Amino acid sequence: MSMTSAYYQAPPGSVLDVDRDFYDRLAEAAETTDRREMVERFVIPIRSGKAWEVPAGHLCRILITPEGPQCGDFNVWNRHNPRERMWTSRTRQLQGTHVTRYDRLWSTLPYLRPLLTITKDTLEWYGVDEDGGRIHDLLGARCDPYVNRLFSERDFDFHCHSNLTRAVLPWGLTELDVHDVLNIFTVTGINADGNYFMKPSPATPGDFFEFFAEQDLLCALSTCPAGDLSVPMWGPDARDPIEVCRPLAVEVYRPAEELTRGWTPPATAPYRGVHGLGFPS
Repeated sequence: MSMTSAYYQAPPGSVLDVDRDFYDRLAEAAETTDRREMVERFVIPIRSGKAWEVPAGHLCRILITPEGPQCGDFNVWNRHNPRERMWTSRTRQLQGTHVTRYDRLWSTLPYLRPLLTITKDTLEWYGVDEDGGRIHDLLGARCDPYVNRLFSERDFDFHCHSNLTRAVLPWGLTELDVHDVLNIFTVTGINADGNYFMKPSPATPGDFFEFFAEQDLLCALSTCPAGDLSVPMWGPDARDPIEVCRPLAVEVYRPAEELTRGWTPPATAPYRGVHGLGFPS
């Protein structure tokens, strides 16, 4: 193995060895109304957030609306146990710094299993640009009011962290449950100096990011107050980018029963040890 090859190699038949035919069938079926049923649709206004359920075995699609491109900060938990939630650092190691079709979002220890699998991404074509940028980012954190106060003398309560906090309160969660995000429709990378950069989103109306729920999920999404990232919020040219802030739409589908026949939610990680700890005699 090359020293620059992916460190985590998926052996055949492992949970990293995705059944692409299964997810392709789900993606294809999502385009035919007789093989899916829409069970929920809503639009998240600018600079706000919303939480919603996606039952295991359902598809969820996050869409760019006719108003234009918009970046979204995404959180996800096991609906029945919020301690099991997306683990971005391990997902980066197992999948990559940016995710697309067939990639999975992985949960925290001691569970370590897929929360969801991406079935379709209309921006998959973006690949890697001339600056090393990629789309659907797991590198960056959500914007938050605490960092804002490091750079500004005013409070602003519509950062993604705040939007997500408000979104999950009706579900019995708090600010402490909000975690590192997947930045959907967001182009980012690391420059030659090792610094994080963001670029304007290439998404256009009708683009979408779709996933299959591997277990009962609670999802939350913030429409980022930076909009499509075409206007800087910091630095000498900074200004309020509200004119490039737009809504995002969400649709949840129940696929035809025959499409998921034989599928079962993934089991938790098989490790059952006690970490080398002894028990009192």
